[in-house]
Amino acid sequence: MGASILRLFFHDCFVNGCDASILLDDTPSFTGKKNAFPNRNSARGYEVIDAIKSNVEAACSGTVSCADILALAAREGVVLLGGPSWPVPLGRKDAKTASQSAANTNLPPPSASLSTLISLFAAQGLDARDMTALSGAHTLGQAQCNTFRTRIYNETNINPNFATSRKATCPGPASGTGDSNLAPLDISPNRFDNGYFQDLRARRGLLHSDQELFNGGSQDGLVRLYSSNFRAFANDFANAMVKMGNISPLTGSNGEIRKNCRVIN
Repeated sequence: MGASILRLFFHDCFVNGCDASILLDDTPSFTGKKNAFPNRNSARGYEVIDAIKSNVEAACSGTVSCADILALAAREGVVLLGGPSWPVPLGRKDAKTASQSAANTNLPPPSASLSTLISLFAAQGLDARDMTALSGAHTLGQAQCNTFRTRIYNETNINPNFATSRKATCPGPASGTGDSNLAPLDISPNRFDNGYFQDLRARRGLLHSDQELFNGGSQDGLVRLYSSNFRAFANDFANAMVKMGNISPLTGSNGEIRKNCRVIN
């Protein structure tokens, strides 16, 4: 679940800061982020956070926020899969609300261009180097066919053998099937390494937004560096995760420490 927890953290922080708002369930009077377009039927790992929260509450009730748990769990998942560690400042509070519209607006879509990616990350205080390093999170996990179908059928900056292999499990748009079929985001989806950047250099980026990092633009040199130097990637990724984890935290009297991560107290 490392990839899923890392994605939850990213999708939390990019929408009104790292405040665990992505964990809130919808109610008859409240619409949160879980069913925003980037999260619906794809964001997962909520039950992992629930289990951690239950254990923490049993040991020390009302003390550790869901936001801090999510930040720590994202790091531990990366470490367990072979990635770097980084310091996680603690003391975040949990939000009492969430914005579905902001989730639809702030999160980079798989169809994003390089300029769009740079601007969406810049809006969160993250520069282009941070963006490229954090995109390396796609060294883990899988993506659904509906997020890469257009790339494998219509784009030309793609390795033809790679496109053919992905078409085998992602039928063309005329079929009307296969939207949720999965494909790995890089050659080693269960190991945190620099295979993602090696894939980009070979034109095997799965998502359009992935290949945009290596397509004759400003990030080509950085992709080359990361593809040949895991230590450089791991160091930049860790630094960028610290920056992302510090996006607009709720502290002091703002927010609360939820007893159940799915509902406000």
